[in-house]
Amino acid sequence: MEVKSTYKFARVSAKKARDVVRAIQGLPVSSALDVLNFTPRKSAFLIGKTLKSAVANAENNHDLDADDLIVKEATVGEGPTFKRFKPRARGSAGAILKRTSHIYITLAPKQAEA
Repeated sequence: MEVKSTYKFARVSAKKARDVVRAIQGLPVSSALDVLNFTPRKSAFLIGKTLKSAVANAENNHDLDADDLIVKEATVGEGPTFKRFKPRARGSAGAILKRTSHIYITLAPKQAEA
């Protein structure tokens, strides 16, 4: 049973968030939360919220134990870009791109060792 959680339109660029997501793939949920708590980046906080949401979905909707879950897949896709303009010299304007991202986390139970 796979459990999914999504955070859409997160105000962090996908490129910056992918670095943090790579660190938690394949880890047990408790280890992944520890890694995120001690990573001093904005994207780590947002990914942590998404991971906690996935754990809550697993516990409440599927009656799974959080200790028996691993992060099967964690991906970050690009969201829409907010376009803003800042006045520059001699009447011109410079574009400012405020990027967003979509964070997807999939949890799965640990495989029983034979």
